[in-house]
Amino acid sequence: MTDKPPHVSKPCFALPDYRLLALTGADAIGFAQSQFMNDVTALADGQLQWNGWLNAKGRVIALFALLRLDAQTLWLLLPDADPESLATALARFVFRSKVKLNPRPDLHVAGMLPHTARHEESANLSLQRDDDHVLLPWPGARQVIIASQPAPLDEAAHTAWRAADLESGLPRLAPDQIEKWTPQQLSLHRLRAYSVKKGCYPGQEIVARTHFLGQAKRGLRLLRTATPAASGDVLMHGERNVGEIVSTCGILALAVLPQEAEAVALTLNQQAVEVLL
Repeated sequence: MTDKPPHVSKPCFALPDYRLLALTGADAIGFAQSQFMNDVTALADGQLQWNGWLNAKGRVIALFALLRLDAQTLWLLLPDADPESLATALARFVFRSKVKLNPRPDLHVAGMLPHTARHEESANLSLQRDDDHVLLPWPGARQVIIASQPAPLDEAAHTAWRAADLESGLPRLAPDQIEKWTPQQLSLHRLRAYSVKKGCYPGQEIVARTHFLGQAKRGLRLLRTATPAASGDVLMHGERNVGEIVSTCGILALAVLPQEAEAVALTLNQQAVEVLL
C-alpha cells in the first residue's frame, strides 16, 4: 500500500484498540488451519472470516477477523488482543513451518458507521483492496478501513462503535476475560467464527463435544444496566449467582447467562437489569 490516505466516500475515525498481526510464508495457511478454530482453507484470496485461537481447554485466547490477501499472506485484525504478545505465544508452535508472525504497527485501523450497502450473509466475506487501503465489512452494516495513514480520533464515534460491537454480538475481551469462555458460551456461532467439522486444533475436542452433545447451556446476552458495569461483574437472580459481565459500553453490556435468562429477573449490584437480546 502507498502512503496516501484511503480514498473512501464517508468520514472515518481511528480505532486505536484494533491492531494487526500478519502471517506470511509458504506455510501461513497451513499453520493458521492447525491453530485457529475456523476453517481457514475455506477462504479464497480477498475473503475474510471471523476466527479465534483457543487454549487446550477450549477457552478463547483471542478473537479476530482473519483476512486472506493471497496464498502466503494472512492478516489477523485484532479488536483487543496485543499483536506482539499474540505473536510471541503463537511462535511456540511454529516449529519448522515456513511462516513469519509480524505485528504491523505501520498500518492503522479506522471505522465507518452504518452505510447502505447490503450486508453479506455468509461465513466468508469479501474485502476490497487497492494501493491505498483495504476496506472490509463489519457486523452491524459498518465498514473497517486499514491504511498506512491514521484517521482522526473521534471519541464519540469510537464509543458508538464499541456500542455497535456489543449490539452486534461481538464480545470485546478485556484481559480478565481471556481464556475464560468457550466459543459456545460467547455465542460465536452468530459470527460463524468456529468449525466443528475441520481437523484438529487446540480446544477442538471440547468445542465439538459441546456442539454434538448439545451441552451449551449458557450463551451471550445483550443487557441494559441501571448504571455502567465492568467486566467480571456478577449478575444475580435472587440470592443466586447466574452470570457474569463480559464486555461493557456505558449502560450496555454483554454477559454470559443461562439460555433461559430472559425469563428470570436479573439484578446487578441490587439494581434491575433488562435483557435486550
